[in-house]
Amino acid sequence: MNDTDSEVPVPRGELSLKLVSTYNNANGFGDIYGGWVVSQMDVAGNHYAAKIAHGRVATVGIGKMAFLLPVTVGSTLSFYTEVITIGRSSIKMNVEVWVCYPAENELRKVTEAGIAFVAITKKGNTRAISQP
Repeated sequence: MNDTDSEVPVPRGELSLKLVSTYNNANGFGDIYGGWVVSQMDVAGNHYAAKIAHGRVATVGIGKMAFLLPVTVGSTLSFYTEVITIGRSSIKMNVEVWVCYPAENELRKVTEAGIAFVAITKKGNTRAISQP
């Protein structure tokens, strides 16, 4: 066993979105729909990418992902975004989702995915990302 085996995993990136899951986004068993979690990942990533691009962005791709844990009603979800690359008009980032179950005080990783965004004009055409 090495030192890294004993380390507690921590989120990578910037906290971009935090919310509590509700019955509106759950099935009859109280489990949150995976598609809803993915849509919130897109919201978190879009918000962060728009700040970087200084304007409107559109999602152009989401990488492979898998759910490690279920998310239940009442759980707090935290979405962390980390920029991987910035191109002429694109931003690729990783979005991690962490859960804190009700009555617990421990973050656990739910999933992560690479998401690609492209900067666009008001008419929806690709544009270059302006450098500050």
